[in-house]
Amino acid sequence: MTASGITILLSTYNGENYLKSQLDSIREQSFRDWMIAWRDDGSADGTVAVVEDFAGSIGPERCVQSPSSGPHLGAGPSFLQLLSENRDAGCIAFADQDDRWLPEKLQRAADRLGAAGDLPVLYCARQWLTDDDFSHPVLSMKYDGTPGFPASLTQNIATGNTIVMNQEAARLVASIPAPDSSPHDWWSYIVVSAFGGRVIYDSEPTVLYRQHMKNLIGSQLPTVSRAIAALERGPEIYMTMMRRHTERLYEHRDRLPAPARFDLELIRKGLTGGFSDKLAALRCPGFKRATALERLLFRIWFLTNYTRSPSL
Repeated sequence: MTASGITILLSTYNGENYLKSQLDSIREQSFRDWMIAWRDDGSADGTVAVVEDFAGSIGPERCVQSPSSGPHLGAGPSFLQLLSENRDAGCIAFADQDDRWLPEKLQRAADRLGAAGDLPVLYCARQWLTDDDFSHPVLSMKYDGTPGFPASLTQNIATGNTIVMNQEAARLVASIPAPDSSPHDWWSYIVVSAFGGRVIYDSEPTVLYRQHMKNLIGSQLPTVSRAIAALERGPEIYMTMMRRHTERLYEHRDRLPAPARFDLELIRKGLTGGFSDKLAALRCPGFKRATALERLLFRIWFLTNYTRSPSL
């Protein structure tokens, strides 16, 4: 397969103060065969006018507003709505409204997707974490594990603003509705990895990831700081999301490759069963987080967290 055109999915929401920089960085990409499919998620500021002005400058056929634009869905559902509408695009890329892409971002992704064959393939990369003015960049933590399933149930390593998927991956993700509150990027990573696709992790940064108070997802902290923050939040949100992801995959288990189906059934039994079931689930190869401290906290939570109904 050759990665030809890339459709950039842009969901906007009250981003008037940040959008121009992101749109300019898309215009400056060395990879030229792109278009933007955008959806406004109910903005109350001048966001729509900013994008419309940009569309006028590059040609309306290269910046097309979704017919579903307007109602507020939330970031994840809004992006997944765009994905569903553009599942037949050559390749798709997610774009947050408040970042700045490095000029080679799309080209790096296109080169790797083009060499990956006809499997569903998801590309993701590291970022430069910056302040509100794109100053004081700090390189995001490098993921040293092996991306795939069932590791994807424990941790998201595919940050949305770096993701580019080929057509096969986009169609796959669009065919399986995400559970409530699931981030679009994490769900994309889970689905592609679980259903036999390939995940390509690029250790080179491709995005200036603006960190400010309006970020939907906060900054990437060092391991110890992340562990402390996780302890403060407690296991309920994390374990509830794991159950929701597991149950949604289980609904589509007949489509899973046999090894993934076997692991999923063990993990599901561990989430709903007794202590011996939990130990058996933790023995699944790859069912772990990336660092030793994170693995320890995850195992404690998995072994001790209360049992909830699979209907969550």
